[in-house]
Amino acid sequence: MIFGNIQNLKEYFFLEDAVFECFRYAKEHDLNEFGKGSHEIDGKRLFVNIVEYETVEAEKRFWEAHRDYLDIHLMLKGEEQIDMNFIQNMDVKDYVPEDDFLPMEGEKNGDVRLREGDFLICYPADAHRTAVAAKESQKIKKAIFKVRI
Repeated sequence: MIFGNIQNLKEYFFLEDAVFECFRYAKEHDLNEFGKGSHEIDGKRLFVNIVEYETVEAEKRFWEAHRDYLDIHLMLKGEEQIDMNFIQNMDVKDYVPEDDFLPMEGEKNGDVRLREGDFLICYPADAHRTAVAAKESQKIKKAIFKVRI
């Protein structure tokens, strides 16, 4: 997992080219104007999902990871907590390949709070539980870039 803010991208020179492609796309397009849903950038290799939802208590959310895509969560509006752990610390369930969804159960090892401009990159070994209320429930808008790996 890599947690940062798009204003400090020079510090992340080591990231994959496809990750920088996502950040360039975010700078060149007003993602706040995008409607909810999936938006193609380069076919199945690279796309962005725009989500809007109310954050809730952690107990109401689920753990996940992915095998085919890495996630880049980029906060557009609001504040969200994302709980984290590594999949080797979790009780992993059956992988759902058509959704690239690896469900699991377990406890958090840490968390981050995403505010406007913050990002979190989740790799295949990174379990994450999204949509957790940071302080209190609120509506957020977020871009989730999906990069085929």
